[in-house]
Amino acid sequence: MGFIFSKSVNDSLKAQQEFMLMNSRLQLERQLLMQNQMRERQTAMQIAWTREFLKYFGTFFGLAAVGLTAGAIKKKNPGVLLPIVPLSFIFAYQYDMGYGTLLQRIKGEAENILDTQSTLLEFPKGPLTYEDLEKLRRSQSKFFIEK
Repeated sequence: MGFIFSKSVNDSLKAQQEFMLMNSRLQLERQLLMQNQMRERQTAMQIAWTREFLKYFGTFFGLAAVGLTAGAIKKKNPGVLLPIVPLSFIFAYQYDMGYGTLLQRIKGEAENILDTQSTLLEFPKGPLTYEDLEKLRRSQSKFFIEK
């Protein structure tokens, strides 16, 4: 009698463990999907912001170029055109970020760093541990009472 009862408890326990494993796997999969969706949305917002900024900066750059060119012709001094050089670098960077391949190049470089230079990604003094955090919390806590 005890053996039959024990067997049904073991079967029930095994089924519950399988359910918990499947449930935790499903939860992890959902978390990964959510994190990826958030990353994609943040990247889309960054690209959209860059494109919007480019419209305003492009207008400013165009007006500045026309104004500086007119000033250089009027004063017969080509040095007046000098501010166009740094402005053109900023404009080219923003254009490349919004419509060019800058993000693909950044992604490629990040993958290269992950593959070949992973030591650059390590935290100083190694990864954080629970013990390190608990020691820090105890040293800063005003309510902790040591037994």
